Amino acid sequence: MDNKEFGKQLEERTKKFAINVIKLSALLPNTPEGKVVRNQFTKSGTSIGANYREANRSRSKADFYNKIKICESESSEAAYWLEIISMTGWIDNKKTEELLAEGNELLAIFTSISSALKR
Repeated sequence: MDNKEFGKQLEERTKKFAINVIKLSALLPNTPEGKVVRNQFTKSGTSIGANYREANRSRSKADFYNKIKICESESSEAAYWLEIISMTGWIDNKKTEELLAEGNELLAIFTSISSALKR
């Protein structure tokens, strides 16, 4: 698979992740605490794909690297909020496990990309 095909597949993967984040967020309780977590989780989880799309349309290698670092950071934050959601017991852990696994894989991918670019 070449870089262009990989990029397209990762764009689709991050978009699917964002949709699943939105769906899971809708299941969070309507308490003040639930709303805070929903907002933070939704923002970080949907930001990954948006920033990756922007990275693929960057104007320079430095711009690409900065956007990838944002993807890495947002992936880490989304995984954090998924762990919090899981630990609260607000949602059945079966629903969070798959999404957390995907979030951790995205984090690993963006960490790997940024490490390779840093060399």
